This record gives sequence, structure tokens and C-alpha cells, in this order.
Amino acid sequence: MSGPLLLVLLAGTAAILALSAAPLGATRRAGLLLVAASLLALPTSATVAASGTAVVLVAFAADAVAARRRPSVERRVPPILARGVAGRLGVTVDAPPGVTVRVRQPQVPDVAVVPPEATGGLDARIVASRRGRHTIPAVASRSRGPLGLACWYRSAAGPADLLVYPDLPAARRIARDVRRGRFRSEGRVTRGPLGLGTDFETIRDYQPDDDVRRINWRATQRTGRPMSNEYRVEQDRDVMCLVDCGRLMRAPLGTLTRLDAALDAVCAVAYVADEVGDRCGVVAFDDAVRRHLPARRGGGDGVVTAVFDLEPSAVDSDYELAFRTVGGSKRALVLVLTDLLDEAAASALLDAVPVLARRHAVVVAGVRDPGIGRIVSTPPDDPSDVFDMIAALDVLAARDRVAAELERAGATVIEAPPGDLPAACVAAYLSAKARARL
Repeated sequence: MSGPLLLVLLAGTAAILALSAAPLGATRRAGLLLVAASLLALPTSATVAASGTAVVLVAFAADAVAARRRPSVERRVPPILARGVAGRLGVTVDAPPGVTVRVRQPQVPDVAVVPPEATGGLDARIVASRRGRHTIPAVASRSRGPLGLACWYRSAAGPADLLVYPDLPAARRIARDVRRGRFRSEGRVTRGPLGLGTDFETIRDYQPDDDVRRINWRATQRTGRPMSNEYRVEQDRDVMCLVDCGRLMRAPLGTLTRLDAALDAVCAVAYVADEVGDRCGVVAFDDAVRRHLPARRGGGDGVVTAVFDLEPSAVDSDYELAFRTVGGSKRALVLVLTDLLDEAAASALLDAVPVLARRHAVVVAGVRDPGIGRIVSTPPDDPSDVFDMIAALDVLAARDRVAAELERAGATVIEAPPGDLPAACVAAYLSAKARARL
């Protein structure tokens, strides 16, 4: 009895291994049925076990034929996402009758798909935590036959490119608030876009978003309906954003880097420039100029496209080279986004700013590390906390000295936490515009 039993078991095992080769595979149910058929040799005979195994194999073959037709799989993936903002990824399946198809979207680093797989189709959230260009792999599908014994493994839909931009929803909210006169700066509401010209142009019907200061009360009384004054907005101002992509911008800020926060600010300034009719451009640099987009009207989208996939390098930045790129142009607001670390690291910046400030209005913006602030504000619990606090205070003191040197050289210096940096840069831009510094 043991010889025939061993032969039957070996035959069943060989069949399972052979049928599990891609793209055709055996399900767990098929494997269990083969084992059960082989075990029939214990109470009966090897002939009965062989007959049961043959029946399972025939059923498996019929099931494989029924599920062999390739299902139609279509995937909908957004070509563009904003960092941290969820989009929808959908997979629809058209399968033959009786065939069950389970689809799975393989994931890549820095892009999460939740849930990653489902039966009959997929409706998932896709969230990217890192800017840049990503490739979404092809969808994997498993078609299982009506008997649940055989399944086919295939890929469908092919790879797809995914572009992940900075936090554009936040940038557009700031631009919308500026347009409506509701932009908040340091807790104060700024009524009307700063830089509004004083030249009267026409009278028109009142709109819900109009500033109350625009209402023409005499025209309102005369016509019997609310009327507003329309003014000519100052235009033809240039804003150049200089983005440092050197080694200092690699420092992490939670899940972000300093460069991520800087690019969020660049996007906000570019969209606000579009709203108030100014021209905006960008220069990204490390030891060489990596991107250069001259200032132009309506250039917000162009600025975003030019810088969204930048990554920090491991070299020191050449501020003099970047400043020469914009130094000879017409007077503009030059917004320099960098890291104010200490006098030694910022020496090149300190040397270059005075030359640029003679012709342009210069704003130097950096990110304030929330971690350092927490160390300074948290009472120490043990001696090691005291040493951490002393080191943090030294870093803050060095930054203050660099900021003071830059202000003496003619630049305006702003520092803000990562989430507040876009609004702080926009406030500095609008303030310079209102004071006719551009």
C-alpha cells in the first residue's frame, strides 16, 4: 500500500507545482482537492486515489479554459497631484461571466494607494508625500475560474507617469484671499490687494467679493442699486524668486525638506503675482544655475512647472552666480529662499547681497525649524536637555546675527515655520509693492 500511495502523492505534488507556473496558477482549493484525492489511497486503493486525482486535474483544466480569456482592465490615475493632497485612482474590470477578477495596484516609494487591491474593480485614494516625477506600475490582475480551481495572473494598463507638484491648493487659497481682500498677515486682515492703483477707471455694479471701500455711495443712491468704483491696478512689476538648491536645503523638517517649504512659498508668490498683474520668474541654483525662467506676466503655472521636480544637491551654493543672473535686469523684487544657518555658511550670501540691493528690492526668506523652538521652550528634565537647549540657543543666536548683517546690507529678512512661510513671503511681496519699492 505504501508504494502506490507514495507514487500518487508524488504525482499530485508534481501536478500542483507544474500548474502553479505563471501565468497559470492553481488555487488553494485545487491543492486541497489534490491532497484529498491522494489520501483516498489510505482507506481504499491507489486506483481510486488516481481516479480522484484525474477528476481534479480535468476540472482544473476546464476551469483554466473558462478563465483564459483576458479581462478588460482600465485604470484612471490623475496625471498630476499636489504633495499631500489625495486623488482618486480607479480600476474598472470587464470579465467573462462566472470569472472573478481581483486587481492590485503595486505601490512605489513616497506614493500610497489605499486600499491597494480589491475584487471586481478598485476605487482607491492615492497620496504622494514627495514632489517630483513618479512612475505608477501596471495593474496586476488575477482571474479565477467559475470552479475556483485555476487562476491566470496578468498585468494590465501599463505604467503611468505621475507628476507631484508642491502644495498648490494652499498657494491658490492665498492668491484667492488676496484677490478678495481677505489675506491675513500676522493676524491682521488686509483689505483689498495691496498695490491697488489710485487712478479711477469706471463705475460698475457691486459684486459680492468687492471691498466695502470701493462702494460709490452717490452712484448707489442715484441708481437705487449698489455700485462700486473700479480702479486701475498697478502692473508691470517684476518678481524674481531665487531658490537655493544646495546642501543646506536638504535639512529635514518632519516629512519635508527646507527645499519643499521654499517651493511652496515660490508657488504662492507666483500665483499672487498673477492676481495683481505683475510678472514673475524663477532662478534655481546650487553651484550652477539649474533652472532659469525669465519674469513674464501670467507666469505662475510656468514657474510651478519649472521647479516642481527640483531636488537638493550635496554642494555649496554659488550666490554670486545666481545674483549675476538677475542683477542686470530691470528693478524687481528679488526673493531669495535659502537657509540662514550661521555666519560661516552664509558668508557668500552676505558678500553678494549688498551688490544686488543697490538695484533691486531684496527679501531673504528662510524656514524656522519648529524642533529648535520646542527645545528652547520646553523646560529641561535632565542634564542632557540642558545641553540641547544651549546648542539650540547658539543656533538661534547665529541666525539672528546673520539676519542683522543682511538687513544692514539692505535686505529684508523673514523667517517662518514651514506652513507659514508662503504667507510670510506673500506679505513681504505685497508690502514692498504697497510701499512702491518695486
